[in-house]
Amino acid sequence: MKMHMTKKTADLSIALVSAAWGSSYLLMKLGLDGMEPFMLIAWRFLLAFALTAPLFWRRIRLADLKMVGCAAVLGFVLFAMLALLITGLETTTASSAGFLTSAMVVFVPMIQLAITRRRPSLAMTAGIVLTMGGIALLTLQHSLTFESGSLLCLLGAFVYAVHIILTNRFAKRADGLTLGVLQLGFTGLFGLILGLGFETPSIPQGASQWTAVIGLAVICSAFGFVMQTVAQKHTTPERIGVLFSLEPVFAALFGFVFLGEMLGTQGYLGALLILGGVMVSGLKSAPARSLPRPPRIPGSRSRSRAKDRGLRTEAGA
Repeated sequence: MKMHMTKKTADLSIALVSAAWGSSYLLMKLGLDGMEPFMLIAWRFLLAFALTAPLFWRRIRLADLKMVGCAAVLGFVLFAMLALLITGLETTTASSAGFLTSAMVVFVPMIQLAITRRRPSLAMTAGIVLTMGGIALLTLQHSLTFESGSLLCLLGAFVYAVHIILTNRFAKRADGLTLGVLQLGFTGLFGLILGLGFETPSIPQGASQWTAVIGLAVICSAFGFVMQTVAQKHTTPERIGVLFSLEPVFAALFGFVFLGEMLGTQGYLGALLILGGVMVSGLKSAPARSLPRPPRIPGSRSRSRAKDRGLRTEAGA
């Protein structure tokens, strides 16, 4: 079974992934209340792998060592990114962490420029500027506080950008669905190894922790990271980065619906700027229009040919 996806469908899929990840803030808040970060990552991704692997076992059996190696690299980078962000959240404010994490919107085109030497389009650049301005208004309600955890969040955003670019490259050379499922398993394995080595081994306790782990596993991991891997084959890393900036918008929406949190004028303006940035970044440059040819006068072509034949006859004489 092959999955056919257009660029528009890929963009819509990434937007849905952003919505899924927007719910992760609520679920992570529940899960970290009694569980340590590495063990939460381990349970989240191992459960996601256990749910998806049986569904796509035929594909997984056909995976070669190269694909497994690519999945292991993606899993390690993904684990590193999550570990940096979770650790950074412990020593910095949530608003600062959200803004710094969203800096991956800028890191993606910077890394792409260093690799490909190709500058982003004017529409993409304008979209990134609008998006970062919107994220600042949406997440920084007071001021940007640069504390010890802020550096970890900024580093996590850079690793986030690296993960997006690596996923884009690997997915173009392999089956994205299989790659995404295997990535889940490796991320959970790295979380389990680090959790057993540096934390107290534990399992989720109570209904709230199990709800958090299951929600993170099914919505944010099984759907989110597998769909990301499949969709990235059909769009660009820069576009992915801008679409992922919708995550704080969805997070604010879920906060309003389930927790009654209000954004205020500044927050709503930020959300509108992000949506505007997403729309602007998707605009295509108008193709260069060639000058119209002058209209051909009837009979002119036949007369010019007769004149040419006459000239050649005189030259031969």
